[in-house]
Amino acid sequence: MTTFVDRVELHVAAGNGGHGCASVHREKFKPLGGPDGGNGGRGGDVLLVVDQSVTTLLEYHHSPHRKATNGKPGEGGNRSGKDGTDLVLPVPDGTVVLDKRGNVLADLVGQGTSFVAAQGGRGGLGNAALASARRKAPGFALLGEPGQTGDIVLELKTVADVALVGYPSAGKSSLISVLSAAKPKIADYPFTTLVPNLGVVTAGATVYTIADVPGLIPGASQGKGLGLEFLRHVERCSVLVHVLDTATLESERDPLSDLDVIEAELSAYGGLSDRPRVVVLNKVDIPDGKDLADIIRPELEARGFEIFEVSAVSRTGLKELSFALAKIVAEARAAKPVEEATRIVIRPKAVDDAGFTVTAEEDGLFRVRGEKPERWVRQTDFNNDEAVGYLADRLNRLGVEEALVKAGAKAGDGVAIGSEDDAVVFDWEPSLAAGAEMLGRRGEDHRFDAPRPAAQRRRDRDAERDESDREFDEFRPF
Repeated sequence: MTTFVDRVELHVAAGNGGHGCASVHREKFKPLGGPDGGNGGRGGDVLLVVDQSVTTLLEYHHSPHRKATNGKPGEGGNRSGKDGTDLVLPVPDGTVVLDKRGNVLADLVGQGTSFVAAQGGRGGLGNAALASARRKAPGFALLGEPGQTGDIVLELKTVADVALVGYPSAGKSSLISVLSAAKPKIADYPFTTLVPNLGVVTAGATVYTIADVPGLIPGASQGKGLGLEFLRHVERCSVLVHVLDTATLESERDPLSDLDVIEAELSAYGGLSDRPRVVVLNKVDIPDGKDLADIIRPELEARGFEIFEVSAVSRTGLKELSFALAKIVAEARAAKPVEEATRIVIRPKAVDDAGFTVTAEEDGLFRVRGEKPERWVRQTDFNNDEAVGYLADRLNRLGVEEALVKAGAKAGDGVAIGSEDDAVVFDWEPSLAAGAEMLGRRGEDHRFDAPRPAAQRRRDRDAERDESDREFDEFRPF
């Protein structure tokens, strides 16, 4: 028997980007043909995609750790590495994605709906892509960026139009078995139904789905019995159907008190007050059940409920109930707002947004945070002095050194780039900002040099000034 699982914690890891390659083209009679190192491939994403053939999260309960493949490193001869393969995880229709704090990240409804749970790291640029008019032969390449990792929670909320709620053994499973082709387990003891059962009902031109929610009892909204585990499955329903047992053998229960208890639990759970209610008086084929239905019907009508007397055994009143539910479902569908065309929202950056921040901390450390500086640090090979000088120049062009001076940083002060958990810390020396001077015109080989006119030198300086943005925007869009 297949186990039903509707809530799991998933540990996802996207693929890392491949490293760029530092290579020089060589052939006979041409030992220095210029840089030809290719770019690294992009790491694979982790995608959640709705697949209506999947009905449970059981697979992820047994195997909660999922990782996409890494991108391949670049190679010489201008050969870029292969991108990592995306990892596609099929999930049931109605899956809600949350973070560890309970914040909703995505609500996946509808076949093919997808969500990127973890984004693959971008590949590092090879030295061919890093070459410029002033840096003709870079002796380094950028490292691939690590892929995103994290923990997410998947919750399944059944996508059904009608929810049958009521005490255990009230006859919900019997009703769904005669209204649809579903064949749930049926027995004469409580908690026969341990998982939500779905059935498809056709009433005239309307086709709708109906679900029975397992065993709601007093205290279900606080975790008693099975109710708390399955109350989430009524959230998407258009109409709630109270199934009341008019032939119960328990002397301390009666249909009116059952209704009050279930309504109290639904109210305590919250978010269901706007759903229309229908009351079904079940088991009227039994003489005592019919008599009790006649007695309580006036009280229920006085409360404003629409009443249906049915019997799953004799099939009394089922046609009227089916068409009445179809009408309510059709009205609810018609009342839903029409989805508007996708709108593109443009959020331009503020004119004074530098793209990073510098904060002086209590221990005398200056912390730099920003998408570009942190990405550049992750992609720098600190074993290569030329790559470190290149990073220093990029940070200087971005304005990090000037911001550190304004924040009060002095030579020898500690500077951290990144978050507290994952930061690169170094002792700041202002002279390091001019890495080209320190390393002696890094990346250039005088054997490639030729006299350049003054106008050409000016154009080269202008191209170098905004080189950092150009490299990523042109060569490796994300």
